[in-house]
Amino acid sequence: SGLSIGHISPEAASGGAIGLIKNGDIIDIDIPKRKINVNLLPEDLENRRIAMDETGSSAWQPTSRNREVSQALKAYAMMASSASDGAVRVLPDENTDA
Repeated sequence: SGLSIGHISPEAASGGAIGLIKNGDIIDIDIPKRKINVNLLPEDLENRRIAMDETGSSAWQPTSRNREVSQALKAYAMMASSASDGAVRVLPDENTDA
């Protein structure tokens, strides 16, 4: 058991504040209140937002990185639903005539 926080990418990609967080920022997590906050001044977030918007078409896009993806993960990705739908395997409906 433990804390699990997930599926934050849609907000980050659509210009949400979570897309302004950087490595090393302090994040306050209050489990009883179900809150997550970054420990930054509002003007710091606004300066980051301005800088992000100034990057043009690359604004709010993930940083490119090289990584090796296994064949198993590639196969899973082809058969999985989106994270917003649970990232579960999608199997053909056995009740349809295909």
